[in-house]
Amino acid sequence: KSVLNVHERIHTGEKPHCCTVCGKQFRTNNSLKKHVIIHTGEKPYSCTVCEKQFVTKSALIVHERKHTGEKPYSCTVCGKQFVTNGVLKMHERIHTGEKPYSCIVCEKEFRWRTQLNVHERTHSGEKPYNCTDCRKQFVTKSVLKVHQRKHTGEKPYSCTVCGKQFVTNNVLKIHE
Repeated sequence: KSVLNVHERIHTGEKPHCCTVCGKQFRTNNSLKKHVIIHTGEKPYSCTVCEKQFVTKSALIVHERKHTGEKPYSCTVCGKQFVTNGVLKMHERIHTGEKPYSCIVCEKEFRWRTQLNVHERTHSGEKPYNCTDCRKQFVTKSVLKVHQRKHTGEKPYSCTVCGKQFVTNNVLKIHE
């Protein structure tokens, strides 16, 4: 009966266990206990290869796959492999066309939450990434990184035929 009650919280949305530090709520006391470790700064799980530390054992297992190259989750449509089931599920939206995230301002739909977050900045005007050299502001970290190459002169993409170097992979592809 108690297991059923906890399961039913998935449907009711009830989260009776509350973190006293940040107020985040959880369906189970076990989930709350795992969460509280975040606030203590304790990271009891260490990678045996690089010694990086993690809050949860599951995070350590996923990290260790970077060292082993293991990708146990495969897309049934295209065969592409993934480190976690969550990343596989997000990938599958490419095949299904599912776009579960929509903008509350213009109702445009997105496959991934991160896409929605970036899009919402077009409405708010927020540009949280600043260039330390010229103070120019950017919507995404990746656009800032490309911009900073103007200051450093870095051109990490090279043509395999003539050796000419480019700031972005897109410009290299146009060149090719």
